[in-house]
Amino acid sequence: MLFFNKISKSRKLLWFKTTVITAMAASVLAFSYGPAAFADTSKLNTIYQVYVNGTYIGNITDKSVVNNLMDEQVDQEKSFRDDDLTFTQQVFPSSVNNQKTIQTMKDTFQLQAEASAIMIDGAPVVYLETKEAAEDVLQQLKFSFVTAGQLKELEERKLQENPSLPALKENETRLIDVELSKNVSIEEKNIAPEKIMSAEDAVKYLQKGTLEEKKYRIQEGDVLETIVQKNHLKMADVLKINPGLTEDTLIKIGQEINITVPKPFIEVIVDKEVNQKEVLPFANQVIEDSSLPKGESREKQQGQNGSRQATYFITEQNGSAVKKELKSQQIEAQPINHIVVKGTKMIPSRGEGSLAWPAVGGYVSSKQGYRWGKMHKGIDIARPSDRTIKAADNGVVVSAGWGGGYGNKIVIDHQNGYRTLYGHMSSLKVTAGQVVSKGTAIGIMGATGDATGVHLHFEVFKNGKLVNPLSYLK
Repeated sequence: MLFFNKISKSRKLLWFKTTVITAMAASVLAFSYGPAAFADTSKLNTIYQVYVNGTYIGNITDKSVVNNLMDEQVDQEKSFRDDDLTFTQQVFPSSVNNQKTIQTMKDTFQLQAEASAIMIDGAPVVYLETKEAAEDVLQQLKFSFVTAGQLKELEERKLQENPSLPALKENETRLIDVELSKNVSIEEKNIAPEKIMSAEDAVKYLQKGTLEEKKYRIQEGDVLETIVQKNHLKMADVLKINPGLTEDTLIKIGQEINITVPKPFIEVIVDKEVNQKEVLPFANQVIEDSSLPKGESREKQQGQNGSRQATYFITEQNGSAVKKELKSQQIEAQPINHIVVKGTKMIPSRGEGSLAWPAVGGYVSSKQGYRWGKMHKGIDIARPSDRTIKAADNGVVVSAGWGGGYGNKIVIDHQNGYRTLYGHMSSLKVTAGQVVSKGTAIGIMGATGDATGVHLHFEVFKNGKLVNPLSYLK
């Protein structure tokens, strides 16, 4: 198969026959003369007949034609060995077509190079010039996730029989194993020289599945979600490969984003032990006390975090943790619970601390705030399913009667810093000084006072200060 060998400083280049198989003991490109006798000697020419492994290729007028072809195919390297070529010339009549002979050589033979292929699960994926270069690529893959020092220490430890491993120190990491996710081997192959990669490109190709990142330029009307859908990607993947980009990022026309989601041919699996100093958070504990009024609470004990030294067995695949198990722990300080005592004693005149909706259904027809040029102090509740008005919490009725613009008005002191006001009622069911429980009917919704329709005007005061009822109603 082979007819020409050329040795270069970096690799061996080989010519391989692609259409004709001819077995010969030596690999020689031969130039020889034609037949010894000719019928017509009126026109004599000096030509060369080209044979490859005994196969006749054609005639040429100058052996440099073939040399130029070889120079072109092997990147202009011209250091041929003398014993690779033999030239014999003869003067005889014959027709010559240099271009046809050269094309025949190109069609019949293919230049290939000896290379080392990195095989993944039995299939060649990348080609390097030497076995050493291929082995270096595999090392560089691992160095993306572990240091050279860590890998060296691991390899030395594996040479020992039953090595004794000391306990990890605080925040220390120790490798247990580093391996590749698929079956990998290195084999010698003959391939086209242009398929041989540099070590840097080979590492990138194995990690990402491509050598070129595809970019998308933002156009008018684009939003991130449509770009993701248009390119058949996942939002999480696009955000991961574009640091700083979020779903809420304002993208601009002309801006470029990376849309090349890595599809690695192989991944690096790292097993390691990791020691971490961790905070043990305190728990919140509530103790009920029947001697304390409901709605009141007091802190019995402040919370305090604890700490521990924890050793984990972690498995990472291309830097992402896929497994994490607690191997051992050493408690340095136990956490101290935060304890709160909560009252449960029911006092009819004292509020529980939460305000119930004061109507039977309905909706907020007007919120607190400026309205018609003046402050609307509370909220208006209209269109209930039942016009009964109820006490928002336990308390004592402070006043019950006419309140000017409020019409029929009730004010309840809940004895815990809160007061509530109910206005525009058509009738009242309680009197001043009366103790009421949460949910007790205190009146009927109406339109008395400065009201344009049937509704309840409801206000809330906390420690004498007007607050927004919607922030306190449950």
